[in-house]
Amino acid sequence: MIYNDILGLVQKAIQLQLITEADRIYALNQTLFLLQLDRLPDEHIQPSDHSIPHLVESITEEAVNRGVIEQVLDEKEVFAGRLMDIFTDKPSVVRAAFVQKYAQSPRQATDYFYQFSKNSNYIQTQRLKQNIEFKAATPYGEMDITINLSKPEKDPEQIKRERLLQTKNGYPKCLLCKENEGYAGRIGHPARSNHRIIPISLKDEQWFFQYSPYLYYQEHSILLSGEHRDMKIDRNTFLRLLRFVEQFPHYFIGSNADLPIVGGSILSHDHYQAGNYQFAMTDAKSTYTFNITSYPNVDAAILHWPLSVIRMKAENIDELVACAEFILNEWKTYSDPAIHIYAKTNGIPHNTITPISRYRDGKYELDLVLRNNRTTDEFPYGIFHPHEDVHHIKKENIGLIEVMGLAVLPPRLKDELEKIRLYLLDETTSIDPHHVEWAHELKTKYGEISSKEQVSMILQTELGSRFVRILEDAGVFKDLISFKKFLTVLKA
Repeated sequence: MIYNDILGLVQKAIQLQLITEADRIYALNQTLFLLQLDRLPDEHIQPSDHSIPHLVESITEEAVNRGVIEQVLDEKEVFAGRLMDIFTDKPSVVRAAFVQKYAQSPRQATDYFYQFSKNSNYIQTQRLKQNIEFKAATPYGEMDITINLSKPEKDPEQIKRERLLQTKNGYPKCLLCKENEGYAGRIGHPARSNHRIIPISLKDEQWFFQYSPYLYYQEHSILLSGEHRDMKIDRNTFLRLLRFVEQFPHYFIGSNADLPIVGGSILSHDHYQAGNYQFAMTDAKSTYTFNITSYPNVDAAILHWPLSVIRMKAENIDELVACAEFILNEWKTYSDPAIHIYAKTNGIPHNTITPISRYRDGKYELDLVLRNNRTTDEFPYGIFHPHEDVHHIKKENIGLIEVMGLAVLPPRLKDELEKIRLYLLDETTSIDPHHVEWAHELKTKYGEISSKEQVSMILQTELGSRFVRILEDAGVFKDLISFKKFLTVLKA
């Protein structure tokens, strides 16, 4: 079977134009060598007709069975990456193709690179099918709900090896560094042999564009600084985001905030996230429009959204950047003790912004989501963070993706929600302790439920409502009056 899969992988790579017919023998020999095989059998072999992800997984398992690698997650990931690197063009070739496509149109360039990243198995299309995804109607529009099951769980041997190798290698410095391109991987650091990145010039700096291997939305991409440096939200951030959409007007781009709790999972490397997707926040309506006296050419509005968002629009990038910088600086020093907002405590800053940029209808658009990361004894995880009564659904940071209306929920919910389904159908009384109160509320609210389909719809609706509550907890202004109070500081 291994030979069928090897020939199938070579054939599929030719069909998808990862390699050409002229590369067939070379790719075959390199694959045989990787599996410690020295030849094909003499008899005729029929190539397997499966997808590349399926073939890679099958060949990797055969490598384990043959003793080429051990049954350890990172060893299998390293092997799979090296296998696909045989069929993946060198960075110079990929970059040249991107530039050539861009000369036709920005969309052609991203379409090419997106498809290439899927074909080369860098984007984990097979694993992404495991995710549970649906939309939930809410007062703020249709929220996207995802229970993330695509990332493989670490096995005991993997965990054991990581503990034994706690000393850091230091190369690459982090998961986002440009030095990950083509990096084979090791225990504790993912394989990137088939990883390719595209240089992008932003504000006279070199940044690099790549797709996320575990897409949370359509064309989920990452723009990373060529320099390993901390995340920072400032004037340059706004300018880079807008210059990016100037080059790629069919994409949005945004940044996580730059402080713990309200920031993303990686604050040690300056980076942004982009993509070609319409989030619920994109179509959020305005609840109050205004202009700032010093920036008459910038239209501004407070959005009808669970977090506190100012949306600005202008035809001129520089004017928009100047206005955003002004709001950021005023927000950094703003306090309102009546609603628990303090700019600083003991010299530690708390106010920052999650910015998101688009180009629509002939104007540049910048959303500024006001964030505050202060904690108290009552709210040790954060005052403007999901409160403990919703931690049974999610207690992780509310980053850029959640801010825009996509809930990335933990894998544990798959089994936990199944128990609640059975409970609502009177088929069990066993519920995870942290869900008991919520499950009882649902039982009281909906009473007798007649079908599995009905209970599934109920849970989807209620998860959407819970996610809205999570986002509302993260909003710094809970009403329009307190939001307008901040606007007076802006002379709006």
